[in-house]
Amino acid sequence: MKKLVDFDGLFDEKLSVYMEENAGKYTEKQWETLIPKLYKKFGDTVIKSVNSTPNAYYADMSDDELVETLRRHVEEGVPVSDFLCRELEKRRPEGLISLLDTKNEQLLSFAVNLTGNMTKAFPAYFKLISSKIDSEIKDLIVDQLKAGADEAKSRALELYEKGESRESMLEILSRCKLRDERVFNVLMQAFRETADELPMHASYLAAYGDERALPVLLDRIDGEDINYLEYQELKYAIESLGGSYTRPRDFSDDPYFIEIAEQSQYVPDFSEKKKTDA
Repeated sequence: MKKLVDFDGLFDEKLSVYMEENAGKYTEKQWETLIPKLYKKFGDTVIKSVNSTPNAYYADMSDDELVETLRRHVEEGVPVSDFLCRELEKRRPEGLISLLDTKNEQLLSFAVNLTGNMTKAFPAYFKLISSKIDSEIKDLIVDQLKAGADEAKSRALELYEKGESRESMLEILSRCKLRDERVFNVLMQAFRETADELPMHASYLAAYGDERALPVLLDRIDGEDINYLEYQELKYAIESLGGSYTRPRDFSDDPYFIEIAEQSQYVPDFSEKKKTDA
């Protein structure tokens, strides 16, 4: 097994010297554009201490070595470089799935991002969603399952019926591309029965894209009990499904409308000199 190398640390050292040598040559904005280019070039630069370029260092590893290297980097506190991540993303080795069992949240976050929507990882993803994990990692997992929603559909329906992580399951199901009556019925049922999640459930119907939901959405938007945020989400869902809603509504007393209106007030720019007639 090759030794762990802090390529980002080595790059920072070289960058510091370069910036010192070129002080005053570039503006801050120009540096922001230049540094990523220097980092990319660094990936193909031979580092004497390892007798290899960063890109080649990881390209020479086997799949198992790459996965183990990632694990060691995180567990031993050595920064994980983009060069390692890119090689893992390029290959997507199945060994990454084994890292989804870790209790280390930083490693788990890397594992989810790098495993992506690999179908073989879905059982582990669903298990994680039902466990107590960081909300940001849970959102990452839901995004991966959404990207492979048709493959995740059966398990998502099963968990929804069991009452497990229902909102996450609805979000996943709403991204299914293949039409399925079970999915449509679940999304419609959730929209009808959960008034406190009206905007979110309307967005799920919009994402699913079945125009049969239009009559129900049009009926609901006509209700006098909806607030401005609900109105906006319902109107968006209706229009995204090819419908329209034109009845004039007055939300001038609605607290959400008032707050949004106040935040969007035009603030004049007094820094410019007032133009006067010559």
